Amino acid sequence: MRIIQFRGRDGARRVGRVSDGGIVHTIRGATTTYELALESIKKRTLIKNMIDERVTEEKDTMDQILAEKRIYVPFHHPNPYHQMVSGTGLSHLGSASARNSMHAKLDQDEASLTDSMKMFKWGLDGGKPKTAEIGTQAEWFYKGDGDWVSDPEAELIWPTYALDGGEEVELVGIYLIDETSTARRVGYALANEYADHVMERQNYLYLSHSKLRHCSYGPELLIGDLPLDIRGRARVLRADTVIWEEEWLSGNNHMSHSIENLEHHHFKYPEFRRPRDVHIHFFGAANGSFTKNIETQDGDIFEIESATFGHPLRNTLVKNTNQDKKIIVKSL
Repeated sequence: MRIIQFRGRDGARRVGRVSDGGIVHTIRGATTTYELALESIKKRTLIKNMIDERVTEEKDTMDQILAEKRIYVPFHHPNPYHQMVSGTGLSHLGSASARNSMHAKLDQDEASLTDSMKMFKWGLDGGKPKTAEIGTQAEWFYKGDGDWVSDPEAELIWPTYALDGGEEVELVGIYLIDETSTARRVGYALANEYADHVMERQNYLYLSHSKLRHCSYGPELLIGDLPLDIRGRARVLRADTVIWEEEWLSGNNHMSHSIENLEHHHFKYPEFRRPRDVHIHFFGAANGSFTKNIETQDGDIFEIESATFGHPLRNTLVKNTNQDKKIIVKSL
C-alpha cells in the first residue's frame, strides 16, 4: 500500500491512498499521516487496515497533484523540533563493477586501508547478523530536524557557504515512537539526502558540515514489507536535457548492512526513543551523479524513481544568491 499527504483543490490538507494507476482516494477523517499512525497505535490495529476501512470515493490524480505542486512529504511531525533526520553511510554494495573494484581494494591488508574502506569492510564482515545477534555499527550522521526537509517538487537550496550541491539516491525508513518508547516503523520512501561532496572530500572530518543541508523524501509512503531487491533510475536534468542517468539498487540484497542492523544502532540510544517523536532515517546512498564528476548547477532537477514506490521524487536545485554575512554572537 502507498499513501500520500497532499493539498486538495479546496486548499485543505488530505491523506490519500494511491492506486497503481495513479488514482488517489482520500482517506476519511485524516488530515495527516501522523494522526493516522497515532490512532493506529492507540487502537492496536494495523494502519493498513484502518486506511482500507476509510477509503472514500473522493478522487484526485498523482499527475495533477504533482504538476500543481500540491504534494507534501508523506509523513512528518507537526512540531519540526520533534522530528529527527539522520542517516548512515557505507551501507550499499553498488553495481557489479563497483563491487569488483571495491573487493580489489579490500584484498589489501586492513592496516593499509583508509578509514572509509575499513568501515565498509567491517560492514561486509558483520553488518548482517543473525536475527538474535547485534551486528557491527555503521557510520552515522545527523541531518537536521523537520525544518531541514523540503517537500517533493519543491526547491533544494544551495547555500552560499556550500562548495557543492549534489543528490544522494537513497531510501528512508519512517518511524514513530509510541508511548512505551518502542520505535514503530510506519513505512519507507524514496529520498534525496542531498549533501556537499566537495566539502566532504577536502577532509572526511568535514562530513558533519557537508550533511547539514536540506533533503527530501516521498512523494509516496510505502506501508508494509520492503522488498529485498529494489531497483530504479536516477537522473539529473538541465534545461530539459538529461546530463546523467543510472540505475540504482537498494534493499537488503544490495546492502552490506541489513536495514534491521541500521535500525538497532540508531534506536539503541534511549534519547532517540522519546514518545511521539518522529525519526526519518536515511539508509545510505545507492549512487549519485557526483561519483561521475557531474558538477551541478543552479536550476538542475534531481529525479529519483522506482516502480516499487510509485511516482518519482523530484526537486530543483536553487542557489541562494544572498551572500551570508558573518554571524555575530552577542552577549546577554
